Amino acid sequence: MLEKFQLNSDVRLLVEHITMPLLLVSGERVAMANASAKALLGEHIVGEDVRIAIRHPLAVSLLAGRQGGTVSIEGLSSPSSVWALSVQALDRDWRLVELRDLSAQSDVSRAHTDFVANASHELRTPLAAILGYVETLMEPQAGGDSATRARFLGIVEREARRMQQLVDDLMSLSRIEAVRHDRPDETVDLAQIARIAVADINASHDATMAVMASESALHAHLPGDAGQLSQLVRNLVENAIRHGGASDPVLVHVRQDGGNVDLIVTDTGAGIAPEHLPRLTERFYRVDPSRSRDAGGTGLGLAIVKHIVARHRGQLDINSTLGVGTEVKIRFPSA
Repeated sequence: MLEKFQLNSDVRLLVEHITMPLLLVSGERVAMANASAKALLGEHIVGEDVRIAIRHPLAVSLLAGRQGGTVSIEGLSSPSSVWALSVQALDRDWRLVELRDLSAQSDVSRAHTDFVANASHELRTPLAAILGYVETLMEPQAGGDSATRARFLGIVEREARRMQQLVDDLMSLSRIEAVRHDRPDETVDLAQIARIAVADINASHDATMAVMASESALHAHLPGDAGQLSQLVRNLVENAIRHGGASDPVLVHVRQDGGNVDLIVTDTGAGIAPEHLPRLTERFYRVDPSRSRDAGGTGLGLAIVKHIVARHRGQLDINSTLGVGTEVKIRFPSA
């Protein structure tokens, strides 16, 4: 048998100093609520029927009985919030009601599920194309014609390379996330990294696709991971080339600004509508999905950029004007 519970000053002090929302219920009435519970449910809940104070079908069902237990309820603090409500009997009359915010864990789980679904979809599309063309090539009529065979094999190769790029980006994103809390302590020269990346990109395109701004700093030192910063520059420049759609080369500018180092990548393409800008760094988000896939994009380039910037304690800003072009500016704290 439970001992008689006493709501004395010591109990009140203990409950009040717990940051988790807690309610002490006598019978069906809320006898006490700490500051966190009042902030969540309102100051008026003290003295109110607990089934009215927490208006949720699962909560009401649990609170109406005399047994303890735990239920998960949604929408308590916001439409997307998830809370665990636990009830523990202290004696025949008194119960302790505890509320734990599970929204963060729920968001992580949802993001993981969405990520797996999106990655599977992105891989399924080129894989289906490869299987379809291979099956066609296995037929004597198509496989025996050299022109048809060459054309189909070219498509198979393109789709296979697209899958390879997607897998490479997924692995790269995973590696960056694994060290996202480890701030680099090696001093690197971002200006030199950018010049090498621009030269390599131009060589791979057999044309001048990007240029360093004439006023770029000769040297710009900062604490950083040289490999990740090189990938960041390449992703930004190749993304600008892919989606810029203009004849002018992409402009890359590195400058020392007081205690910071700025990397600015500018294109003179069609620009991006304002409603797309907040979502550009989301995984697999594309302004124009069909155009991005045709150009060879995986939808992960800017997500990788965002994680590299975060690891280097930088600030990422994207500004775009329709018909004028897009500017991506990253500010890093310098060495």
